[in-house]
Amino acid sequence: MNCETCQLKELSLELLEVRDVLRCVLHTILFHRALGLVRPKDVDCDLFEITYVQCGDAELEKKIDEKVEQFVCWVEKHPNKKSQVCLSFYELKYKQPTWFSSKTERHYWEQWIISFHVTNPKIHGKSKATTIPGENALEETSMRRANLESSLREVLFQIIILQSQGDTSFSSDVLTVHPTPLSVGALKSLRGYFKLGILPCSTDLAIYDCTE
Repeated sequence: MNCETCQLKELSLELLEVRDVLRCVLHTILFHRALGLVRPKDVDCDLFEITYVQCGDAELEKKIDEKVEQFVCWVEKHPNKKSQVCLSFYELKYKQPTWFSSKTERHYWEQWIISFHVTNPKIHGKSKATTIPGENALEETSMRRANLESSLREVLFQIIILQSQGDTSFSSDVLTVHPTPLSVGALKSLRGYFKLGILPCSTDLAIYDCTE
């Protein structure tokens, strides 16, 4: 089974914005990859004028939130580094077990690569050229966030375009969690699973340190 890779545009953001952005991107991918009965729920971003749609499943939302927090913790320990989060979809193939192998195999059919460059916020001192302390800092933050919002919209449109080109979706009728030492767990459905690992420095994990 061939595994398609969907590389999304890199987003430059600050730590405060990671939760909002990563939730938005992950839930958008999962919603557009869902097949079957879902309960669409509109969600407004906290920091941006963007509304996205979730599948409306409390267990899925909980697992995503847990892994977003793990990613935030990783970023806090590795400041000013580029990283990638990988959301992988796979199916379990059952086979006759042997002495040396398991009776199930994972067949990955799609991976979404979400690239981030998380930076520390700049510290601005008071300037004699302005009459309002911090005015320049507020203006710069506003401009930077507007640019990030525009880039986030591009990523959301990119997700829609990429998923429309594929021919495989998963059904989200049943949710169960399958924790492993290297992954966040899996969304079990009638047709497949997803994995979203949050640990660095391994080919089987979802956070990759992109700096040398």
